[in-house]
Amino acid sequence: MNQGKYVFAQIVSFLPQRTFDTIVSRYNGDYRVRHFTCWNQMLCMMYGQLSNRDSLSDLVLTINAHSPKAYHLGFGKGVSKANLGKSNANRDWQIFRDFAYHLISEARKVCMSDDTTQFSFSNSVYAFDSTTIDLCLNVFCWATFRRAKGAVKLHTQYDVRTSIPVFMHLTAGSVHDVQAMDQIVYEPGSFYVFDKAYLDFERLFIIHESKSFFVIRAKTNLKFKRQYSARVDKRTGVQCDQTGELKGFYSAKDYPEKIRRIKFYDKEQNRTFIFLTNNLNLKPEEIASLYKHRWKVELFFKWIKQHLKIKSFWGTTENAVKTQVYIAVITYTLVALIRQRIKTEHSTYEVLQILGSSLLDKTPINQLLKKTSNQDVKELLYNQLKIW
Repeated sequence: MNQGKYVFAQIVSFLPQRTFDTIVSRYNGDYRVRHFTCWNQMLCMMYGQLSNRDSLSDLVLTINAHSPKAYHLGFGKGVSKANLGKSNANRDWQIFRDFAYHLISEARKVCMSDDTTQFSFSNSVYAFDSTTIDLCLNVFCWATFRRAKGAVKLHTQYDVRTSIPVFMHLTAGSVHDVQAMDQIVYEPGSFYVFDKAYLDFERLFIIHESKSFFVIRAKTNLKFKRQYSARVDKRTGVQCDQTGELKGFYSAKDYPEKIRRIKFYDKEQNRTFIFLTNNLNLKPEEIASLYKHRWKVELFFKWIKQHLKIKSFWGTTENAVKTQVYIAVITYTLVALIRQRIKTEHSTYEVLQILGSSLLDKTPINQLLKKTSNQDVKELLYNQLKIW
């Protein structure tokens, strides 16, 4: 089926173009566009993400060097720095956000069957955190952070079971982390894991009223009144498991219900953690394990910063930055989707490296991603006499 098709064209074939066209129509993205459509724009940007281009000039130069192949790669005609830059600056970034969320929903269905996370429950587990991307305030004047420094924050809700980011919210660096919690749509029965930077009892009570569960680190100045304690086995690392209520005036007003406090000693890090949760039934060891899985979102941030282009941007406007971030998410999700559908043993990072170095090759993807063992290669038998 893929005989004679470029690897990049094979990658694009996994994208639901009809769904993308529906989203473009919703936002009038291609209104009065003759040649360079939103689809062409997205494919050019995806090519830059996969081939790890350093700048918009670098991307356009690479595309135009292979202009005879542009039709087969889906770039359209007349790709220039001017029209690609204007498209990123002016075309609604919500087109790519909605398409990213559609791909994410498809990827979660496929990746859910590959879940190897060991929990005693089947509910979804989400880790929520943010990463800061430094920018030049003179160029990105909208990205306020400090007096002489600009930055944006990428707030991410990460599905621990499927290793897929299900929600991303981009703000200026000056926006406090807890404000991003207002954008989350909480699923009843799901678990949401936060670091102590998100400790806001009014917002945590919203999670509780949504019939969802939270696990969060407590701050050192927490005022907590114990009502009763459960028996614990200190050999597991759990030092205490208490149920009670908040004692501070504003804390008790914002969160009037019972809350659970767990003290846990981690031998590996030689650190003691104090967790708060509204789940009163799970074992304390499992609450600690839930928080330990929060580090997966940190690894995700490290991965995309190293292997996708979200640290250096190809446009200076807020619309261009958001467009690039969501196309990076589309690229990451598509690679994860391809990895699952091809059933390869390579990791997501290895798949990205293989595809990125073979974009203009014509080898079928399933052959590229077939994992071979060097131990199975047999050396030729030479019937020659040895000199020594």
